[in-house]
This record gives sequence, structure tokens and C-alpha cells, in this order.
Amino acid sequence: MKEVMAVVRINKMNQTKQALTDAGVDAFSAREALGRGKGFANPRVLEGAEQGYEEAAAVLGEKGKLYPKRIITAVVDDHHVDQVVQALIEVNQTGLPGDGKIFVMPVKDAIRVRTAETGVSAIS
Repeated sequence: MKEVMAVVRINKMNQTKQALTDAGVDAFSAREALGRGKGFANPRVLEGAEQGYEEAAAVLGEKGKLYPKRIITAVVDDHHVDQVVQALIEVNQTGLPGDGKIFVMPVKDAIRVRTAETGVSAIS
């Protein structure tokens, strides 16, 4: 099993939910987040702002702000990962900065609380 976590634009949420459902993923979680990619600010300016230099903080302006995003998490069987990742890319890729990120992480086990089922049967 793998956990697929995607950070996506807010305006892509409805399309993303539909794409996951179409890919056979009916169960997933979503939460609000704030963030930005590394391309939005010069690391030296960020470092200066963190150290309290007012000039650096002023230079950041809008570039230093955090943007609203959504984080979607789904646990899927290993053979389903590529299909889910491809569905996420297809619906969220605009070619512009801020399209998001997808992370795939191993999951050791899953347990359905209601029935105590474990493994893949707990997520299907």
C-alpha cells in the first residue's frame, strides 16, 4: 500500500475529486493549507527576513506571502498508484508555477476500526 498526498490549487478541488473518483479512489481526505514553492522568493531575502532585517522583509512583499492550497491524501494499493498519480497530474497540470506537488509514501498497514480488517481489505 502507498499513501498518495497531493498539494493542489483550491480552484482545482472539484476536478481533482472527480478525477480521483474516476480513477477508482472513493475514499480520501482533504484539508486546507497555506504554502508556497521555492520559486516565489529569493532564499537570501527569506533568510534576511527571518533574521529580522526590515529591508529584506520589505523586499518580500507579495512574493513572501503564503498561498491557499488543498492537501489531498489517499491510501491505495500498490498497483493503483500510477493510475492515481496520472489522474492527479492530468487535472492539475497548467504548466504554471503553483501547480502543486504529489508525494508517494509507503504505508506499512491499515486497519479499519469498525471491523478490525487489516491490509488492503481495510482500504477497499
